[in-house]
Amino acid sequence: MDGVRFLLDLTILLFIAKVFGLVAKRIGVPEVVGQIVAGLLLGPAILNIVTESDFLQQMAEIGVMMIMFEAGLDTNLDEMRKTGIKAAVIAFMGVIVPITLGMVLYMAFYGFAGPGSDQFLQGLFIGTIISATSVSITVAALKELGKLNDAVGTAITGAAIIDDVIGIVALTLVISLKGGSGSANLGVVILKVAVFFACAVGSGLLVNRFMHWLDDHYPHTRRMPIASLCYCFLLGYIAETYFGIADITGAYLAGVVLCNLSDRDYIERRIDISAYMVFAPLFFTGIGLKTSFGSMNTKLVIFSILFVLVALGAKVIGCGGSALFLGFKKKDALKIGIGMMSRGEVALITAQKGLAAGLLSADFFSAIILLIIVSSIVTPIFLKRVYSDG
Repeated sequence: MDGVRFLLDLTILLFIAKVFGLVAKRIGVPEVVGQIVAGLLLGPAILNIVTESDFLQQMAEIGVMMIMFEAGLDTNLDEMRKTGIKAAVIAFMGVIVPITLGMVLYMAFYGFAGPGSDQFLQGLFIGTIISATSVSITVAALKELGKLNDAVGTAITGAAIIDDVIGIVALTLVISLKGGSGSANLGVVILKVAVFFACAVGSGLLVNRFMHWLDDHYPHTRRMPIASLCYCFLLGYIAETYFGIADITGAYLAGVVLCNLSDRDYIERRIDISAYMVFAPLFFTGIGLKTSFGSMNTKLVIFSILFVLVALGAKVIGCGGSALFLGFKKKDALKIGIGMMSRGEVALITAQKGLAAGLLSADFFSAIILLIIVSSIVTPIFLKRVYSDG
């Protein structure tokens, strides 16, 4: 019986996610918020009906990759060229400000110390965790609002991808400092990132030409979305396995490579059916399934609340403030700052690596999960509010 337990878990998750998604939509909240709340309800935090398994994690990973691939397909290259440098500046400030504020917050609670000390490195690592942006939730919200490929949406997705790369470098540096070999490992990471993007661009030109040929000879056939999805998964696998870059970055770049195909809309519609019927809901409910508040004490509760507030505010200050400085209108700068607030799988991966390296206690996972839950819920709500205000 246990061998087919995953079928019951899938049934419960998909059904409740759909119900909560419809309820959320009915009350004017993005559907993804309802799906996250569904996972929170079904997981160990409340009812403990469904337990996260390797199978569900893998299904959720497919979901987030498909979301990011669709985001890449929706990329407006002309807008990307216009906002490329601006996106890089926004991403850089969206890492520096959270790292600084996170480090100050941690040491304010657990003691100030000089560079090289455990408190300093742990504080630096806490800051690194909140520097990670999970744009998949923002992408889903912008897609629902029909604002994914305008100047603001493009700036957000572009900045989030660059943010991910900078975050990887920062993570590696902090872990390397713990081992006493920061400069050497950091150089290797920078080299790997540069080589990956060079290889992705080079191979992307060849893949683009092949897909154009396929598009010309077999338009509106299922082989187009199948070939596209294979490329998405392959580039994601290569990115993470051989270069240490998150697979969602590879998935997004795969979408960008194919975004100028004449059959792009057909490909997206076909992939969208599977993504939003099965895989994406499992990703969003999976965030709730990771949540458990059993190890919280008074000090950690207070720290967690401030941790969430600082994490959200740091992105608005860093990303929104730099966007305003770069010439975006106040309302658009606020949209960018809010759009960069969400945290998700990247923050969890970062936290897990820190736990393995001895930079983080397992007790802090509750604070990180709380940040992911809160940011995942409030980001689409705030985005919808600021867009509705004009």
